Parts: sequence; structure tokens; C-alpha cells
Amino acid sequence: MLRWQALPEALDPRARQLVVQMRRLKDHSGLSLAALSAKTAYSKSSWERYLNGKTLPPCGAVEELARVTGTEPTRLLALYEVASDADAVATATEPAPAVRAVPEPEPEPEPEPEPGHEPETAASSARTGGPGLRWLLVGVAAGLVLGGTGLVVAQPWKSEAATNPAQPPSSSESRSPLESAHKGAFPKHPKGETYRCEVREHDGRTYAGHSGTRTKVIEINSIGWEVVEAQCLLREAGFPPGAVDGIYGENTVNAVKRAQKKAGIADDGAVGPDTWKVLRK
Repeated sequence: MLRWQALPEALDPRARQLVVQMRRLKDHSGLSLAALSAKTAYSKSSWERYLNGKTLPPCGAVEELARVTGTEPTRLLALYEVASDADAVATATEPAPAVRAVPEPEPEPEPEPEPGHEPETAASSARTGGPGLRWLLVGVAAGLVLGGTGLVVAQPWKSEAATNPAQPPSSSESRSPLESAHKGAFPKHPKGETYRCEVREHDGRTYAGHSGTRTKVIEINSIGWEVVEAQCLLREAGFPPGAVDGIYGENTVNAVKRAQKKAGIADDGAVGPDTWKVLRK
């Protein structure tokens, strides 16, 4: 019988419970990892990652394991739902890499007043009607306009998001290219939505505004903002994955394999640290 590796200490307890149950089913069936690969749509290396807690398995893999081991899948899928929710929350709150701050320019020194001339102030400008008064009035007016109409300016963007939630904010918003444009977890059951790609470069790496990850492993049947990010970067690199819908299907697998072959890395069709490195160039 296969001697299992110890599960990572950082693994969420809910994901740990799912993995332990999957290991028990695999051991009870007597199937090897190679046999699991032969009987399902998932590779031997994928099963090794799932059963050692390196990445959360997709729902399809959980269902396939139940099928090939002759197990009723209800309890296993319930464990998967709980682990998936925990993973989605952790991914949504994962901090993006730090953005290097740009120092503000030092203010230029004010010129010394000439002898016999009083430095211009707001009060003196008001008396003389000089340019200081004009700038003061312009500043006050601008403050009143912005303060009174801030909600009006923000409303068009809010309305657009409400009518088309699949579209993230445009790149004109003051958002780092490392930040995700999305606040919540990816929908568990996408209904044909597609997403806009806003590819930008930051510190020599390419980002599309949906996820800043460079390590998360995603593969066939995965769903999420990381999948949207990878699909955008594949399209940008000249390997179109089909619809940018956040669903890791066969078209995305084939596009990833083409990118991997061109880069000279293992072409297993899964996006991991090595493939992220290629896509973010």
C-alpha cells in the first residue's frame, strides 16, 4: 500500500477532512495512482497533488473518485463543497504582491519677496483683486463642485457594474495591475458569462486584473478568477483559449500545452508556478 506523505500543516481543516476521506477511498479500492489516471480524466501527477493536499481537487475529480471506487458520492461532495468555500474565501482575501511606492517630488522653495514688497496672501489678494484671489475662488468652487457631485460622478460606473456584473472596472480606475477587480468568490455554477481582459505590465510582469497569483495550480475542470487571469494571458501571448469564461476546459488545456511546448517546459496542460512565470513575461 502507498505510504502517504504528511499533509501540509497550513492546510485548512476542512480541506484536510476531504483529502483524508479521498485517501481512505483510494486505499480501500486498492487502485494505484496510475490506475486512477487510467480510469479517470485526470493524470497521475494530478492525483498525487490532490491526495497530498497540494491543491484542492476540482469537483469533477471528486465525482470520478467516487465513481471508480464504487462509492455513493453525496457525503464526499458535501465535504468538497465545504472545502471549496473555504478555499474561495482564502483566495479572495489573499494579499497581492506589494507595489513599490513612488516618492512624491519635493516642493520647490518659494521665491524670497523683493525688498519693499509685501508677500501676497489671500487677504492681500482680496484687497488688490490680484491673481491670488482668482485662484482662491477657483479652488473653493472646485471643492464645492466635487463635494456636491461626487455621487453623480461615481454613479455611471456603479450602474454599468449593476447591469453587467461580468465586466470588471476599466483600467482607468485607480487600481494596481496586481489587484483583482472582483470582491467576491467566483460563482460556483457559471452561466456563460465572459470577462474582459485588461492586460497591463508591472515590474516586468504581465497582469490582466483578475488575479495576482504566480503559484496557484489550476487545471482541467477548475473554475475561478485565476482561470480568467490565465485565459487572458494565454490570449495575450498568442495562444487563444476560446471564451474567457473562468472555466478550465479542453480549449484552455490545449492552449496551455501549446504555450508550454513553446517555452520548453513540461506540457501537462496544467498552470503551475513554471507556467505562470511564462505567462507573466
